[in-house]
Amino acid sequence: MVTETAMSITPFQALACPLDGKPLAHSGSAWRCPEGHSFDIAKQGYVNLLPVQQKRSHDPGDSKTMVAARQRFLDAGHYHPIADAVGHAVLGYAESQLLSSEPFSCLDAGCGEGYYLRQLADAAASAQSLSLMGLDISKWAVLAAARQDAKQSPLSSWVVGSNAHLPVQTGTLDSVLCMFGFPVASEFARVLKTGGVLLQVEAGPDHLRELREIIYPTLKPERSSEVEAPEGFSNQSSERVSYSLTLKGSEKIADLLAMTPHFYRASAEGRARAAALEELTVTVDVRILIYARI
Repeated sequence: MVTETAMSITPFQALACPLDGKPLAHSGSAWRCPEGHSFDIAKQGYVNLLPVQQKRSHDPGDSKTMVAARQRFLDAGHYHPIADAVGHAVLGYAESQLLSSEPFSCLDAGCGEGYYLRQLADAAASAQSLSLMGLDISKWAVLAAARQDAKQSPLSSWVVGSNAHLPVQTGTLDSVLCMFGFPVASEFARVLKTGGVLLQVEAGPDHLRELREIIYPTLKPERSSEVEAPEGFSNQSSERVSYSLTLKGSEKIADLLAMTPHFYRASAEGRARAAALEELTVTVDVRILIYARI
């Protein structure tokens, strides 16, 4: 069933060929460029725009296991305050375009299984018109996102692709999200319109500190909190989201660890210490950095 809110939300269409940068046109069950390159739309509703020459491995990005762990963890609402803050920021900028004939466009660059875009769609007022796209280098993540989106009505374009070579036409986006991902400022600047916004969410100094203290012998010194705007951007604002979270049950703790880079960075002994826990209270501490495209 499509809600009134969902009716004002459409998949982003200004895609670009990953081989030559030419605009892609949606034609039947594929996207095609003027040079004849064609990319089939999978039955689940996503398109793979990651050519083999842009891959660093056979199966890049998060594994199927990591995606499943993240989906369980996020669907339980543990990071809802983060999604709420991001949605509030994005929709605040979208409100300034209510009189525009074009919908406010947003790319989640490193979308995972689509949680933050779904939360954004749910938070949008019926008067707000959004055009959404989720991109991730992991085919398993995009597959999971597309499957969940298809349960009601496709709200977003779901694309397998790389932040280093965004398959998006130049100057077509109003906003870009980079949630705990791998920011590529030059590409974000290229695809954003002048005055468009980049919302970058990154771990703060205390993020998951209690878990890190268990799995690592010592913690690395924290980076400076002073962050310069990337080239092509100006500082707009920043926000800190911090709260305490208690996880009960070894399965939930295992999901948290599995969805983070710490799973691979920790030693076998560190992972074993985490696996032995039945309850864990951790600090969630993130920074939302907002930049404007100049």
